[in-house]
Amino acid sequence: MGLFSNSSDFFGLDIGTSAIRAVQMRGWKNKVLVRYGSLDIDPKISISDSNADLQKLGVAIKQLITQCGINTTNVAVGLPSNRTFLTVVDIERLSSQELDKTIRLQADSLIPTPLAESKIDWAILGDSPKESTKIEILLGSISNGFVEKRLDLLESIGLNVIAFEPESLALTRSLLSTGSTDAELILDMGSSATDLIITLNDAPRLIRSIPTGTDTLIKSAMQNLGIDEKQAQQFVFKFGMSKDKLEGQILGSISGSIEVLASEIEKSIKFFTARYAGINLSKIIVTGGVSTLPEFPLYLANKFGVGVEIGNSWRNVSFPTSQQDDLLKISNKFSVAAGLA
Repeated sequence: MGLFSNSSDFFGLDIGTSAIRAVQMRGWKNKVLVRYGSLDIDPKISISDSNADLQKLGVAIKQLITQCGINTTNVAVGLPSNRTFLTVVDIERLSSQELDKTIRLQADSLIPTPLAESKIDWAILGDSPKESTKIEILLGSISNGFVEKRLDLLESIGLNVIAFEPESLALTRSLLSTGSTDAELILDMGSSATDLIITLNDAPRLIRSIPTGTDTLIKSAMQNLGIDEKQAQQFVFKFGMSKDKLEGQILGSISGSIEVLASEIEKSIKFFTARYAGINLSKIIVTGGVSTLPEFPLYLANKFGVGVEIGNSWRNVSFPTSQQDDLLKISNKFSVAAGLA
């Protein structure tokens, strides 16, 4: 899914809540990392629709491009999960033309925004696991207003947008092994929310955004321990879910928020296994803020009885071995940008 031109010379741009990231690669099947970089931004700018803040965001993006030495104006841009809607639906087996017409007729009752005010796109995933006469479709939508504002912003700084793509699809492309046939769960925690994607045969089958992010954990620590934000941030990411550090006080302060997240993960796994009978989850891949939370991967492994691995944004990318240590240190932050690239 995504509106692609035929350009092979472009870079991926991830406009996050607290940072923007860019990745440029070369090659078609064998991707080689060429340039990458990130720039912290004020979260107020990234979530605002005011013209003044959009101008500031444009200045920051230009600064990042210069800083990275990116030499193309063609860009593939991520669409944030809180602005996009993605769902898997079953549709009757029809010709391409009839299918397009049927999806557009049904989309109005499936997407949260009015059809006339939305851009929609879809992709065939395969046979429906429920009914032999139907096929599975991944349907996506986003409001025209958001896409147009973002397009205007990027064109105003001289960029040529060749693709808009939901962040969740970019994540699957960077974090899964090419040609993966297993059912895998990707968990990407940002500052304000956690994206949960369950994939099968390399494609998303369940996509959710859970409103628990690193900010939630930090606020929990602040409130329960009576400490300031900076201290809470340091403690949460230094001691995490360890029972024997600081007498387990940090674990105690964030456990409520972690349990809420775990409960949503459990519901999602149950929904997936009910739809895809006989298919069990093979592993959980964690990335984003949660991947650096001490003891969290172990907690997930024990709770759900599956292997947990830390996501590697560069697993499908070639780069000099001399860069390996530096790239792995920042891997948890570049999953979307690498997937877009």
